[in-house]
Amino acid sequence: MSAVKFSIRNYVAVIAVLIVLVMTVLDVTVVNVALPVMADKFGISDSDAVWIVTVYQLVITMLLLPMSSFGDRYSYRRCFMVGVLVFTISSVLCALSGSFAMIVAARALQGVGAASVMGVNIALTRLIYPREVLGRGLALNAMVIAIATAAGPTIAGAVLSVASWHWLFLINVPFGLVAFILGKKLLPSNPPREHCGHYDWVSAILNVIVFGLIFLSVGNFARKRDVTVNACMLAVGVVTGIFYVRRQLGMESPMLPVDLFRIRLYSLSIYTSVCSFIAQNLAMIALPFMFLNSYGFSEITTGLLMTPWPLATMIVSPLAARYVERHNAGITAACGMAVYAAGVVLLISAPSSGTAEWNIAWRMAVCGIGFGLFQTPNNIVMVMATPVHRTGGAGGMQSTARLVGQTLGATFVTIVFAMTTGVVTSVRVCLYAALGFAIVAGLFSLSRAGGVREKI
Repeated sequence: MSAVKFSIRNYVAVIAVLIVLVMTVLDVTVVNVALPVMADKFGISDSDAVWIVTVYQLVITMLLLPMSSFGDRYSYRRCFMVGVLVFTISSVLCALSGSFAMIVAARALQGVGAASVMGVNIALTRLIYPREVLGRGLALNAMVIAIATAAGPTIAGAVLSVASWHWLFLINVPFGLVAFILGKKLLPSNPPREHCGHYDWVSAILNVIVFGLIFLSVGNFARKRDVTVNACMLAVGVVTGIFYVRRQLGMESPMLPVDLFRIRLYSLSIYTSVCSFIAQNLAMIALPFMFLNSYGFSEITTGLLMTPWPLATMIVSPLAARYVERHNAGITAACGMAVYAAGVVLLISAPSSGTAEWNIAWRMAVCGIGFGLFQTPNNIVMVMATPVHRTGGAGGMQSTARLVGQTLGATFVTIVFAMTTGVVTSVRVCLYAALGFAIVAGLFSLSRAGGVREKI
């Protein structure tokens, strides 16, 4: 970064953004570990306890695009600051929750704050970093997410070994206050767009209805809940979605950036992102069942075996960012998916039992290397393919694509486990499906190779 202008103010602004990014990611992984404890505390079943995590992710998915649109229209900085404040306050409410209903409501409010931050994260990154090193900025974001994902279970275990589950939320408070103070003083602000009219509340409500009903119904179908009710929810969601899309087509700057899909590089990047995260979650969710039930590894060993994946992603992401500053991002992303696919094949070919931990760990690392090599180039292509004033909406759509991919991946795992017998068989089917989606993502990436150099 020495060759470009990057002041202390820029560095501190980066720190503010990354602090909040870590908080929002950790509040999924750390809570996962505490779910059995919280289920016992509130006197609820394990399946009901999952809602403490699910409601957080669902609210983020529903509000990402409305928050991104708010940032585009008014201010990325303002949206970020409101998000930090809401997230911090709701963390206190989570810690003070005395009932299951209260913590679900507090987690939903946390999701509002997280959506406000995630919706403008990429846009703020584009404002903070000089164009010449934007790739490194996006890579740093990916690396931090990987670190938070890998460290989440360890942090949760450490906290729960010396304190109650309430502290998993209270530790957010000092970091949230620091990020708020730093962001208020140092974050850059994009000027409000002139002649943009009033905020499109109708589209925001439609977005919430569409994503909320569709994802709730799909998730409930996978869990074999009431078929009639879920079918009605899905039908209403789809019909509302059609009306929503038609409404967006007639707008100059739509909340759902359907107009950006006319940009070939952008649309291919979104499709690639969805497929890649489906491929990732199919493997990441299914593999622990094999480690625990087939290999007979302990919970601690299973957690450690999952670590090489995000750790490798963390190491490779910044290297990939530097590489694509001089080489074709589309080809680089395709190579990343090829390496990931190779890692999945290695996991499929691993013995179904009686293998050493190291024989699994290096295969997981190959998957992580491939994903790290893919993720940063894909994000760079997506960001640089869109107009600057639409970065918020574009970034929000990218985050939405990631969440859609993760949710569909988790749903496919549920469906596969319900339709197959035997842990080994179920996991193998999930891995074959992950391989298929990885190949599709790689082909999408390769198809962008011809137009990437002109954009980056």
